[in-house]
Amino acid sequence: MYATEADPWHFATSPYERDKYAATLAALPRAHYASALEVGCSIGVFTHQLCRRCDTLIGLDVVPSVLEAARARCADCPNAHFQLAAVPGAWPDGRFDLIVISEVAYYLDRADLARLVARVEGALLPQADIVLVHWLGVTHYPLSGDEAAEGFIAGARDFATVVKQARTAEYRLDVLRASKSDAG
Repeated sequence: MYATEADPWHFATSPYERDKYAATLAALPRAHYASALEVGCSIGVFTHQLCRRCDTLIGLDVVPSVLEAARARCADCPNAHFQLAAVPGAWPDGRFDLIVISEVAYYLDRADLARLVARVEGALLPQADIVLVHWLGVTHYPLSGDEAAEGFIAGARDFATVVKQARTAEYRLDVLRASKSDAG
């Protein structure tokens, strides 16, 4: 998709994206995070907004040119760092008090979703927040938005609980909190 258009989903201009980003930021339980991970940062539109609330933020994506666009967009954010990574196979080092998985989990099949849950579990600081955002329209991916979110929540039930949920006609937003004793 990025080979023919720099912003094929209109992250920078879409009212849907703007409203979803605002709702995601508003849903964060804390005003500030020490270390955050954004899985699927794309061209960095949300990353740029999120980095204001984090001491350190790592954005992951699978397309090198997309990461270059994210780096350029976040040039004024020295706390933002980017890595080429196809999750769940690749995963950054470190532990995080915020992990955002927005509109990427439905690209995974159920086995890889389970591997993603395990990766997240191993990377959480105690009482970390996990934010899931998934589009609810028809997909041609292995999972629907609801299947991805519900599958993640079910897989994480031993180490995280849902603390907030919101749903619009277009997307769902789920916030989980890692348990104090089980994370990391």
